[in-house]
Amino acid sequence: MIKEDYENRARYTESIFYEIELTAKYCKMLGVQVFEKYHAGLSVDEFVILDTLLSDNVLCQRDIAKIILKDRANTGKLLDTLEKKGLIERNLTVKNNRPVKIVKITQIGVKKVYETMQAIKPHMLAVREKIYNTDFEKIRFLLRDLRKVLNDIGIDYIEAKG
Repeated sequence: MIKEDYENRARYTESIFYEIELTAKYCKMLGVQVFEKYHAGLSVDEFVILDTLLSDNVLCQRDIAKIILKDRANTGKLLDTLEKKGLIERNLTVKNNRPVKIVKITQIGVKKVYETMQAIKPHMLAVREKIYNTDFEKIRFLLRDLRKVLNDIGIDYIEAKG
């Protein structure tokens, strides 16, 4: 019975979930290659943190971890490295009546983001040339919609089915 059910349904490797996972891995590998090629002096994850801090310079480690989809321990290690490089500063402050370290990008960090962006921009544009901008935007919106549906279904659906 179980074998028949498995054979009658589509394979995971033929699902949208597999395609998304595979695409994410390709993006990560390409990012690593590009950053190594240009000797950026940053990892992709470090760059994402700096880029994030450019748009919101009042974030703590927990906030950054949520945005970059890493746990707090790994985020802390990345922040330690960025601080040693002089690209960020962490200042103790109070947030919601609790002491937290707010992470701020330094001027050296800002310069590093712009230099790195100049180096990787041609690669990003090359992808956009192959996929029409309107299609690119459709993909972004569809992925956001998919994440919302997955979030709405969440663990409650899994527990109810189990």
